[in-house]
Amino acid sequence: MKIAGATLNQIPMDWGGNAHNILEALNDAQKHDVKLLCFPELSICGYGCEDVFLSDWMWEKALKTLKDKIIPFAPKLAFTVGLPIKFEGKMYNCVAFCADGEIQYIIPKQNLAKDGVHYEPRWFTEWEIGKKSIINLNGNDISIGDYVIDFEDYTIGFEICEDAWREDRPANRLCERGVNLILNPSASHFAIDKSLSRQELVVNSSEKYNCTYIYANLLGNEAGRMIYDGELMIAKNGELKYRNELLSFKNYQLGIWDTHKDHAKIATPFESNPNQEFRKAVSLALFDYLRKSYSNGFILSLSGGADSSTSAVLVAEMIRLGIEELGLELFLTKIHKPEWYDLLKNEQEVHKVIANRLLTTAYQSTVNSGYSTYESAKKLANEIGAIFYHWNIDDEVNGYTQKISDNIGRKLNWAQDDIALQNIQARARSPIIWILANIQNSLLLTTSNRSEGSVGYTTMDGDTSGSIAPIAAIDKPFIIQWLNWAENNLGYKSLSYVNSLQPTAELRPEDQGQSDETDLMPYPLLQKIEELAIRERLAPIDIYKELTISWEGNKNILKPSIQKFFKLWSRNQWKRERIAVSFHLDDYNVDPKTWCRFPILSSSFKEELEELEKAE
Repeated sequence: MKIAGATLNQIPMDWGGNAHNILEALNDAQKHDVKLLCFPELSICGYGCEDVFLSDWMWEKALKTLKDKIIPFAPKLAFTVGLPIKFEGKMYNCVAFCADGEIQYIIPKQNLAKDGVHYEPRWFTEWEIGKKSIINLNGNDISIGDYVIDFEDYTIGFEICEDAWREDRPANRLCERGVNLILNPSASHFAIDKSLSRQELVVNSSEKYNCTYIYANLLGNEAGRMIYDGELMIAKNGELKYRNELLSFKNYQLGIWDTHKDHAKIATPFESNPNQEFRKAVSLALFDYLRKSYSNGFILSLSGGADSSTSAVLVAEMIRLGIEELGLELFLTKIHKPEWYDLLKNEQEVHKVIANRLLTTAYQSTVNSGYSTYESAKKLANEIGAIFYHWNIDDEVNGYTQKISDNIGRKLNWAQDDIALQNIQARARSPIIWILANIQNSLLLTTSNRSEGSVGYTTMDGDTSGSIAPIAAIDKPFIIQWLNWAENNLGYKSLSYVNSLQPTAELRPEDQGQSDETDLMPYPLLQKIEELAIRERLAPIDIYKELTISWEGNKNILKPSIQKFFKLWSRNQWKRERIAVSFHLDDYNVDPKTWCRFPILSSSFKEELEELEKAE
């Protein structure tokens, strides 16, 4: 028979919309004669409901949605779908097995995700291994617990996402109970290069446990920060039978395997190309954020530098990829602009025309801005098709500084007031670009990256101002090389301008020769220290020992660079607490709302840095 997994692009607590996507996938599966369909984890309510999971009404609404909006209209095939269930006073992350027009079993998750971006123990309780019981739901007694299910030729067991990644995983026991089909409904967040480890898990599990293994993940930017790649895989006895294209712009995808014909359908993976993953993931995240927030487009302060150029290109790629996959009419419908179709359907360069309607940029110059960054910004905006404005903010800057000078009784100068004079330029840009965002009901993109976030090399209420920060979870060295890749592989020839520039904030007078790496340290070294300190959680002295061996550059700068990193990291936690909504893209990030929490006030590693200073 045909068995399948389905990915879904859901919205937290969008009961009608989520049920609609589930029914569309079920009806599509029926057309293909599928007999059993596995949906992702918590797919009725959405995985990202946060503390609403603590509400009694919420799980009841999810159950009511399943009973009233899905099952009565579902075709006659068996399916599994995720939802929270409260039992004996505790909330559980569950999967409902539905067949013959009713809920037949409820299977709770045994191992909760509690590291990195996941906080499941805040809301749910782990189900006791081997425990079986009965729950009465609206007058019906339903089996709940650690069951296996007989269906057609299969004995079915479950591993719900995190279950499969534990050493003492359910599959170890399921194989002893005669299970020959394991379903894994997941909400596994996207991270660059993560897909390959999932594929190894699925294929190796099917071989180790002598079974068919179906993996079905959520899709898209569901709730604002996490991106789900919508991965679907089916493997049997160590052989991959199905794998889909990831990061789709569709509401759902089906992954079907015909067990009789046994033909493998495996999409080409792109794990070896992080640049392509980054491009597709952020494009999809921007698309979902745009349509789910009902915004009219994006506003961007385009400085001509690497970060803002990356953000602009990603919006352009959102348009390109969306139209390529969905077609023009559906793309416009999904962003709530169906009325544009008749006006644009015959346009030759429709991507650029839409960019002109969705992306507005502004180069906000000061006396310290260089012509090269202006040219870089204008050339890129023109190539993309975005609206490009240019205005000068010296009057605003001079007005602010003059008021302070008049009141403190002296004129501000660079020798005494360096930080204040830099920051006021960045902050003076914020109010005017926000006016534009408000007028157009558009999302203001802020362009800080992870490297800047880790050391606070940003101006709060200046370059950090924005609705979303699409690249805040990726490092500067990656962005620099990605722009070169985009120039050569995506056809953005105007990127040659930004790719020829040295990264600089352009906030000091030109004769001071300001550059990011002069202010901080070489970006590759910053990135390495950040990885060791934040991802690996090493102490300053241990980072120094590691880098004295592995760092191939000037070793004389290691101690002062490590000291600077930890001092700046400690000093600037308050800035990271105020990072705009950012997308999780890598195996770690510095956003305390998703991955790395740190005290706002601390000792700033005083003793640890003293130990480093004494090290040989």
